[in-house]
Amino acid sequence: MFKNKAIFLLFAVMMLVTASVSGCSVFGGKNEKVSMNSDENKTISGEKMTAADKRDTTKYESAVLAGGCFWCIETIFQDLKGVEKVESGYSGGATSNPTYKEVCKGNTGHAEVVRITFDPAVISFEQLLTVFFHIHNPTTLNRQGADAGTQYRSAIFYMNDAQKTSAEKVIADVTSSKLWDDPIVTEVTSFDKFYKAEDYHQDYYNNNPNQGYCSVVIAPKVKKFYKEFPQLLKDNVK
Repeated sequence: MFKNKAIFLLFAVMMLVTASVSGCSVFGGKNEKVSMNSDENKTISGEKMTAADKRDTTKYESAVLAGGCFWCIETIFQDLKGVEKVESGYSGGATSNPTYKEVCKGNTGHAEVVRITFDPAVISFEQLLTVFFHIHNPTTLNRQGADAGTQYRSAIFYMNDAQKTSAEKVIADVTSSKLWDDPIVTEVTSFDKFYKAEDYHQDYYNNNPNQGYCSVVIAPKVKKFYKEFPQLLKDNVK
């Protein structure tokens, strides 16, 4: 990106001055200065039950999707009708209980993902995937904008054969619609485990709207989506 090392160093200094908390793109990487226990939300199985989870969830289903920085897609899915909960985390790799720093190095095999708990009577898995293909670029291999690496790949981690079939159908439909000029490279693979990300990653955009990456990269995406798809939004966000 920068052919001149001096220019790169000047750019880095400027970004540190203008943004006390950096993003996951040209702003120098996500916030690494937050002090916390990185294993706080982890268990060996990759799951942790909270009080909010101890309710009848039989009507809900789960979807696990990767579309670049999880901050970017988390906030849009949170505001869709029929979505009960969205959690940022890691899936698709071999490392158990990965930390954010480990995933960022690109050696764990994990992608940044969101786990979406939704009511299929209100919004279908196929509808979620249609939204998914509108809010990230599924044609760039292991990259979203300036975020590069396998941790930023586009992926659908299907829970069962029905979700796999739906994923393949939606990809075919999106391809035929010419929504994107280039071929879709989204990975469709069987779900294994979900590891919830550290607390400070949860609901990140809403908690940090003025952070550099949020205001410059995420906010325009959110605004554009809300303008184009108001019928999909919960009443309290219209």
